[in-house]
Amino acid sequence: MAGRFETGTTLTHASATAALAAGLQRIAAGATGVDCAPLAQFDSSALAVLIAWQRAAQARGAALEVVNLPAGLASLAQAYGVDTLLCRPELAL
Repeated sequence: MAGRFETGTTLTHASATAALAAGLQRIAAGATGVDCAPLAQFDSSALAVLIAWQRAAQARGAALEVVNLPAGLASLAQAYGVDTLLCRPELAL
């Protein structure tokens, strides 16, 4: 499965383990992007999952494009200083 996959509507501590595993499977199958548009409820666990997915893609020698990051999650990433890990440099948060 190549291309882009979507997050669920919720990515919190309670759902992080399952979301991580599902995303890692898709990345292993060749996914090159994740669409966060469905994401409505999240906490800092979402950042950990997104970064883990990025690292998994990098380990495969690929980039993982994160698109449609909700503004609240982008602000959280910026507050934690990890925003540059999730977005291409040309995208300002």
